[in-house]
Amino acid sequence: MSTDTEALETARREAVFVAERPWGQFQQFVLNQVCTVKVITVEAGHRLSLQKHGERDEMWQVLDVPLDVQVGEKQWTAQVGEIVYTPAGSLHRLGNSGEKTGRILEIAFGSFDEADIERLHDDYARPEQD
Repeated sequence: MSTDTEALETARREAVFVAERPWGQFQQFVLNQVCTVKVITVEAGHRLSLQKHGERDEMWQVLDVPLDVQVGEKQWTAQVGEIVYTPAGSLHRLGNSGEKTGRILEIAFGSFDEADIERLHDDYARPEQD
């Protein structure tokens, strides 16, 4: 990972914070930036394509159950609450080898276009570009 990418990842991670309130708390992920926010659901026994895209970084927070994550060559099981950063251009994949449906909160920073996805491997035989 380049120094610029590491600095950007550090800045993105440091922007995430929890604020306590009398009624509970909130967690803030981004403030006044161009981004797209999704909740992605992954059924038990399924996974997304091994993919990359050039126009956006993504930050994921695991919501429900541990999920299988690959970023670059690193693979692990991300735990509930864990935040995962995928820089633009990095290979990445999300899967669910568990027995319950799982979700992530995804925040994509930068220009968002589904056509920017380059699939390197897909379990569902979808085209490389979609």
